[in-house]
Amino acid sequence: MKRVILLGDEAIAQGAIDAGMSGIFAYPGTPSTEITEYVQHSKEAKEKGIRSAWSSNEKTACEAALGMSYAGKRSMCCMKHVGVNVAADNFVNAAVTGVNGGFIFVAADDPSMHSSQNEQDSRFYGNFALVPILEPSNQQEAYNMVRYGFEYSERIKLPVMLRITTRLAHSRSGVNVQEKLAQNELKFPENPNQFVLLPAIARKNYKALIAKQPEMEQEGMKSGFNQYIDGEDKSLGIIACGIGYNYLMENFKDGKCPHPILKISQYPLPKEWIAKLVDSCEKVLVLEEGMPVVEEQLRGILNRGANVIGRLDGAVPRDGELNPNIVAKALGLHDAFGLNIPELVAPRPPKLCDGCPHIDSYNALNEVLKPYGKGRVFSDIGCYTLGFLDPFNAINSTVDMGASITMAKGAADAGLVPAVAVIGDSTFTHSGMTGLLDCVNDKSPVTILILDNETTGMTGGQDSSALGKLEQICEGIGVEKEHIRILKPLRKNHDEMLQAISEELAYNGVSVIIPRRECIQTLNKRMRAKFANKK
Repeated sequence: MKRVILLGDEAIAQGAIDAGMSGIFAYPGTPSTEITEYVQHSKEAKEKGIRSAWSSNEKTACEAALGMSYAGKRSMCCMKHVGVNVAADNFVNAAVTGVNGGFIFVAADDPSMHSSQNEQDSRFYGNFALVPILEPSNQQEAYNMVRYGFEYSERIKLPVMLRITTRLAHSRSGVNVQEKLAQNELKFPENPNQFVLLPAIARKNYKALIAKQPEMEQEGMKSGFNQYIDGEDKSLGIIACGIGYNYLMENFKDGKCPHPILKISQYPLPKEWIAKLVDSCEKVLVLEEGMPVVEEQLRGILNRGANVIGRLDGAVPRDGELNPNIVAKALGLHDAFGLNIPELVAPRPPKLCDGCPHIDSYNALNEVLKPYGKGRVFSDIGCYTLGFLDPFNAINSTVDMGASITMAKGAADAGLVPAVAVIGDSTFTHSGMTGLLDCVNDKSPVTILILDNETTGMTGGQDSSALGKLEQICEGIGVEKEHIRILKPLRKNHDEMLQAISEELAYNGVSVIIPRRECIQTLNKRMRAKFANKK
């Protein structure tokens, strides 16, 4: 058995390759991005013909993965937690259709919001959809769960959610890899009506989904991922979910906790073991990364019965990540992990890279808008969100992917004219195009800047679905050709940019301005690679 050092994300990717996956579908989003990138860079994956190109957004990724499952192959889709919102329509319905080939849905949550706008917990979606959820406590489990997840998905005929969090995704550990499995052969579903969700079929499928719940609960007690570990000191029982189990055990260097522990890494919750823990212990501490999903189920709506402590009563902070210190405090132990950051270490907020094309775009936009006053620029999710910070202070909203165009439209329809949307090229094809269609249909007076740096820069420079297509997309949606303006954002072109933006702000209709210049980081990478190839 070979042992390799892998990030949690890489362990999932290698586990999928080794388990006979035929395709991975994803839109880049931290902390999930490295799963797909690992497959893209894998020589083994290329030799096996594993499909791994980026999708336009999380919804299309989920739908394509379900389509591959329909054809009998093993597939995976990956996204960060807010991407689950985008994919939710298909994901929830995929639980009702069921699957054919194994289908793993990876949701990477970001507690503490290292690179996100909220802390939502994807386990809510898994519970809502009534599908099994796997939550690894370490990199080895992440690897093992992929193989198990594909097999279990095919056995129970349901999608399986694999829920991870930032620290597991981006930390390394030794992983024992297993023998390689061949990819599935093409195979149609045995039931030709399975994927047709007409109400009569959907009702029957949904009853079958509900009927599988007891079997799924028993599976969690047999698979080995959930464990009941007894302890002598019954003054406290501990439920430790996913990576929370690792944080717990870091407080006991001999690996022996005196209290009974219920390790949860597979859902639905094992009610039998929970009842055993609650009945035998005076108090129960719940350690879970993210929101109090398990704790709320234990407390119940009236908060009667078991003495449960955790995120809801302050024993564990209500927000942010877990860590060994937080767990130690909840246990009444001394929190001795880590060092205080000295005051001489100044915080370094993020900023646009030196030479970034967005700098020239924001400088021009700010100058043109100065006579109109503040509050007119609706932005989106990407590198250009940093335009909110000094010295630009150029944007007034960042809510969700694609919201810039539709929020600008709503403001313009309310009478706030001019209204400006700022969106990136990749975000535009992710979820901005439909908003542009609304603008065109209503002839809303909105000026849209699609900042085209020819890549998905925020997540590391993945290929953008918009590359070479923006003008044609905008024209096809219905924007008048004379109001689609292509600019090169450079300091020497500042006056030209001022004139173009001014003219389009004055136009009583939909206009699109595309400042286009390659991301400075991808340019540097490309030049280094070109130089290296010459050697």
